[in-house]
Amino acid sequence: MNHEPGLGRPLNLRFTDHPWFGPAILLIAGAIQTLTFSPFHLWWLGPLSVFLIVLVTLHQASEKLFRAGWFIGLGLFGSGASWIYISISEHGNTSVPVAVLLMVLFIAGLALFHGLAFWFWGKLAKESMIRRLLLFPAIWVLGDWLRGWLLTGFPWLYLGTAHTDGPLGGLAPLTGVHGITFWIAVTGASAYAIWWLVLSGRRKSAAVTAVLTLLPWFFAPAMKQADWTDLKEQPVSFAAMQGNIPQQIKWDPDFLRDQIVAYLGMTEAHWQRDLILWPETAIPIPQDQAGKVLDHIHEELGDESTLITGIPWYGYSDRIDDFTFHNSIMAIGNGEGIYHKQKLVPFGEYVPLQGVLRGLIGFFDLPMSSFTPGPKYQSPLVANGINIMPYICYEVAYPDFVAFNARNSGLLLTISNDGWFGDSIGPLQHLQLARMRALETGRYMLRGTNNGVTAIINEKGEITERIPQFQRAVLTGEVFPATGSTPYMQTGSWPVLTLAVILIVFVRERVIPKNPTP
Repeated sequence: MNHEPGLGRPLNLRFTDHPWFGPAILLIAGAIQTLTFSPFHLWWLGPLSVFLIVLVTLHQASEKLFRAGWFIGLGLFGSGASWIYISISEHGNTSVPVAVLLMVLFIAGLALFHGLAFWFWGKLAKESMIRRLLLFPAIWVLGDWLRGWLLTGFPWLYLGTAHTDGPLGGLAPLTGVHGITFWIAVTGASAYAIWWLVLSGRRKSAAVTAVLTLLPWFFAPAMKQADWTDLKEQPVSFAAMQGNIPQQIKWDPDFLRDQIVAYLGMTEAHWQRDLILWPETAIPIPQDQAGKVLDHIHEELGDESTLITGIPWYGYSDRIDDFTFHNSIMAIGNGEGIYHKQKLVPFGEYVPLQGVLRGLIGFFDLPMSSFTPGPKYQSPLVANGINIMPYICYEVAYPDFVAFNARNSGLLLTISNDGWFGDSIGPLQHLQLARMRALETGRYMLRGTNNGVTAIINEKGEITERIPQFQRAVLTGEVFPATGSTPYMQTGSWPVLTLAVILIVFVRERVIPKNPTP
């Protein structure tokens, strides 16, 4: 590869071409991104990771960039998503060797998204180092978006999510998580450019680049404190039950009654609360078989009280002219509505190619893995006259999906059963995703889980109340419905994605000097 003078390597960095040293740096760069998320919260490692990635890949031949991106993905998902092993091995009745193999295939498959993005980066920028620097943030964000959409999507571990507690969090109500990720990528790429400019003697250009790069870092914290939505003055009293039901007995018929009795007992002192929340499938029998339980709840609730619970739903659907089975949530008491989960987890809630895969190993025959996705447009639940938009488990990870459905709601609510992931970092990452969705929409997010983390999250993405993991306990507090919308709720991620596309078109069409010199 013919490097452009002055841009290829400001120092002698030929060690990055070593057969294993370059890939090792990329693996590390991907892995340290996991440290930016909960429970570590080292958000400042994000730009450092990007800088290391640019350092290694900027000068590489285009045909090597797919492999480079794949190594980055291996580092990220190998460190940040390996908790899938617990679901496969401990709860999927799968032997350790097979569980390890499936986990490796899962991680390697996800890493292909990074490989594809970097391959595209090389195709677009060719061997121009300037083009590569300019295109890097756009390609990174578009790669993230593709990963969150293709084949139902895996919208997990976006770099911007780390800034629920970082200075760029103030961009969330304006641009959403992809906008934050974009500027992290800009920062890392600019750091390389500034380094080169300083070494080439262009100190004024370096200073201007640094100032422009740092502006959002200084102004975003103030934007986070802005009131994008209006909170009602009258609070809603709230209680959430965390049953801590072991996953091993969750669907055992011998323990179904005990689980319901446990939740009824935990709620005994809280029937008069305005809003009561039970987690995902807290009632582990379909609604058509749970009549006595639902009637008992109706009788116990106060006149102004609403209980919202996860429950499987079985019934006839006019939409497809057949009977369907859903993972659902419903309001009981002084409220109404039922919501059927739309974003199902592959293998956990449905089995792709089930005619071929079912019966091969235990993981493909998990309990409750035959759900049907709910219809695309569903109304919010209503409790005491307040519209509440629910999201079941994995759905809260989808930024645009949450923002779009939140428009006609005063409160957001998510229920989950993170018992599938044991004592791993998975549930804590899941909580952080819920916090980012609250920050993007300027609304309280109420989170009810089986074994943690059950929490109240305010409109700034801050946790006001929480229950420790792996305890049977009740969370109580007050929440405030919101009116109005954030800019992100109105536009979604399209402005950021459009900017990325425009940047690609502009850089591709613009005549860039082939051999810039200092």
